[in-house]
Amino acid sequence: LAAFRGAWLAAAALAGAGLYLAWSSRIRSAVRSEPISEADARAVLGVPAGADEAEIRAAWKRAMARAHPDQGGTEGLATRVNAARDRLLKRRGSS
Repeated sequence: LAAFRGAWLAAAALAGAGLYLAWSSRIRSAVRSEPISEADARAVLGVPAGADEAEIRAAWKRAMARAHPDQGGTEGLATRVNAARDRLLKRRGSS
């Protein structure tokens, strides 16, 4: 609209800002998977210390229903829920 009114400099600035915002919004930061402690993993999934494999998997399924990016969650939260499940299931497998 600014270009049609003869304000070419303002139109170019607005177009440049729009292109910058469109480009920068497409850049995704890498999600880092940090080691998670067993206590943190239990807190993320909401399971007690003596939870068996079935309880861990059921808690993971409930948590992923809320945390999955397709369901309104974030990629980082989904990664944390998966890391919690993996940590607790590895503990169960090594016991």
